[in-house]
Amino acid sequence: MSSPRLLVIEGNSPQTLAEHIAVGGTAAHQGYSNLLRELIPGAIVDTCHPGDPGATLPEGESLAGYDGIAITGSSLHVYDGGPSVMRQIELVRAALTTGTPLFGSCWGLQVITAAAGGSVRKNPKGREIGFGRGIRLTEAGRKHPMYVGKLDVFNAPTVHLDEVEALPAGATVLATNAMSDVQSVEIRTNGSVAWAVQYHPEYPLREIAAIVRRIGTRLIEEGFFRDANDITTFAHDLDTLDRDPECKRLSWRHGISKNVLDKKLRVGEVANWIEFQVLPTRVKRGRG
Repeated sequence: MSSPRLLVIEGNSPQTLAEHIAVGGTAAHQGYSNLLRELIPGAIVDTCHPGDPGATLPEGESLAGYDGIAITGSSLHVYDGGPSVMRQIELVRAALTTGTPLFGSCWGLQVITAAAGGSVRKNPKGREIGFGRGIRLTEAGRKHPMYVGKLDVFNAPTVHLDEVEALPAGATVLATNAMSDVQSVEIRTNGSVAWAVQYHPEYPLREIAAIVRRIGTRLIEEGFFRDANDITTFAHDLDTLDRDPECKRLSWRHGISKNVLDKKLRVGEVANWIEFQVLPTRVKRGRG
């Protein structure tokens, strides 16, 4: 029996990846790959980099050869267009014709939406940063396998400036909150099924800390932080909680709930995608 094969599509440009690593972060594709290997021991996880204009990308038959495809977050914006964006939309559009299950986080949700015929805009309510608060399952979401074991209302690591403006055909909204009507969605198109979330179940707290350090100037301008010292304190607190999730003082101060601090609860959407989409599809294809 062959090992499960997964593909992680890195949404960022090489420049953003370098900047993120420089402030102590982990490249998005690396973090996602590590999580998938934890959830499916023995899995082979490949990565590709459509945000890099010089990168070679997989095509039709090779995309169909994967048991699942996950898409990371990104600092790009769908509405800006350009080669780095269009290469990703075209790659995901091709993936949506293969029947291979897709999962998207943040940018992943947005690029799947665009590839399936929907649209994305800058959120008129502004940025959602740190934690998505009060994410609430819809009636469809409460019945959906992606949310098995999840509370009806929860918080999640997040950082995004954009949101889904118009859903494509075949889309079902699974969760919403005060910042974005579409916090998660299932999209069925061309015989493929994609699950996608506007937040980051794959992010440990140290990744939010690194992002805050990386884009700190913008966050000060937007009023989230007073100054550089304010950013340093917040990021330090998250790094501390990442190492010690039982630190009541900091979890209380920042209102960070168990469903974020407990890794099993935090990554539940990705684990459920593997259990209810990736593995059953693999069996149907005679691979496991």
